[in-house]
Amino acid sequence: MANVPTHPNGRKVSNVFTISAIVVAIIVALGAIFPSQFGEITANISSWISKYFGWYYMIITIGMVFFCVFIIFSPIGKLKLGKPHDKPEFNTISWFAMLFSAGMGIGLVFYGAAEPMSHFMSPPTADPETKAAMTESMRSTFLHWGFHAWAIYGVVALALAYSQFRKGEPGLLSKTLRPILGDKVDGPIGTIIDVLSVFATVVGVAVSLGMGALQINGGLEYLFGIPNNIIIQGIIIVIVTILFLMSAWSGLSKGIQYLSNLNIALASLLLIVTLIIGPTILILNMFTSSTGALFDSFLFNSFDVAPLNQQKSDWLNSWTLYYWGWWMSWSPFVGIFIARVSRGRSIREFILGVMLVPTIISFIWFSVFGVTGIEVGKKTPEIFKMTTETQLFGVFNELPMGAVLSVIALALICTFFITSADSATFVLGMQTTYGSLEPSGRVKIVWGIAQSLIAFILLLSGGDTGLGALQSAAIISAFPFSFIIIMMIVAFYKDANQERKYLGLSITPNKHRMKEYVEKSKREYEQELKEQRKLERELEN
Repeated sequence: MANVPTHPNGRKVSNVFTISAIVVAIIVALGAIFPSQFGEITANISSWISKYFGWYYMIITIGMVFFCVFIIFSPIGKLKLGKPHDKPEFNTISWFAMLFSAGMGIGLVFYGAAEPMSHFMSPPTADPETKAAMTESMRSTFLHWGFHAWAIYGVVALALAYSQFRKGEPGLLSKTLRPILGDKVDGPIGTIIDVLSVFATVVGVAVSLGMGALQINGGLEYLFGIPNNIIIQGIIIVIVTILFLMSAWSGLSKGIQYLSNLNIALASLLLIVTLIIGPTILILNMFTSSTGALFDSFLFNSFDVAPLNQQKSDWLNSWTLYYWGWWMSWSPFVGIFIARVSRGRSIREFILGVMLVPTIISFIWFSVFGVTGIEVGKKTPEIFKMTTETQLFGVFNELPMGAVLSVIALALICTFFITSADSATFVLGMQTTYGSLEPSGRVKIVWGIAQSLIAFILLLSGGDTGLGALQSAAIISAFPFSFIIIMMIVAFYKDANQERKYLGLSITPNKHRMKEYVEKSKREYEQELKEQRKLERELEN
């Protein structure tokens, strides 16, 4: 491994910080000065990518799913993300909570009722407002929020955790490519890769924060008559930015962990109450049936780009390709964060946890809110005409305890908003301080403000269709980063497979060789610890 500076105190910033900050500042300035032109240009670029590279997005996304399944059954799955004696830093419940909160928290609340209701009214192939449309609506939602999303997160996080905790590299995406690029990752090529990952992170998180601001504003308008406009959304972003920066300052083990656990508690309360007072039996039946429908057509819908079906092609551009882009643009942020909290777990445990648990919870979530939303909408059709950010509150208004549910939902959106932004400031701090596990508060504050500004600019440039501007930004930022993800997969497999061969891992591993390797790793770890303490003492002096 090359001798590169790691700066464990997290107070030294890299060239990546400077270059990325300049790029973000330019985008913010252009968006603020020319908001309408900025929105038009992003929409055109997004349409061009969807038209000419939709097939590419579909293939690489399902490819990541296949890769994760392969790793689960491969002997590589027996390797640990860390040294052989490392233990998980967080208990399993907190680990799942942080995976879920960082992975897609705001999106679940934003789209929980709205997406199935939208598909019910405008399905990919079925006639609108029919039983077939309802089946398609749930199956399509499961496809978007299930295995594909978490496979994207999983492969990025896996490569990062393996490189950082097993190979001793800094926690940077560029360093995961050392097996195929060698020492070039320590030069300009590595800087370019890290700048792209920072850019994708900022835009991906800004999309989520923009959605959070839209829905908080929508809920305040619906409940209290507060105007729904860009000024109020800007005020919301400012207030929540202050809150999540306070949380970010407190550190990972305090702020993010506590907020993640609070998220799970609020989400569970909202889910259980809605399940009980909603159409319970229909929800359970649709959950079971829609899961079967997903598996029944999984391969076809994972590859289908509808070249001969204009209705579905338009639908794919608005939904599936947007999601694949959004998940990829989020993957450096979520991947680094998941890697950071997963040290000490085996690769097989990691992949199973990341792929299965959040996916199952997402299926349950959309079954509860999606089915409830559609059934309420059948009785109160005007809810289908409401904006995406206000539909959930419209549904709650027709249920018993609706006001209480709306208040809980608003609180949940705020805590998810804070957690996502909090996690992102930590990740961006890592990416721009040589992979430090403890980035300084100053660096985190800079990135916290930057991602909030991008979120506001996207809303401003979108005008009355702010959600469209957010969708365009997600698709665009994902395109260049997708090539880095492919290289990360190749590099990880090359390195991990070599180690697998060295250890003689197979269905029945070579126990003698494994024991020898564990003892060697312990000695190396003790030597690294001594050197680390020596370096810290030198830095203090």
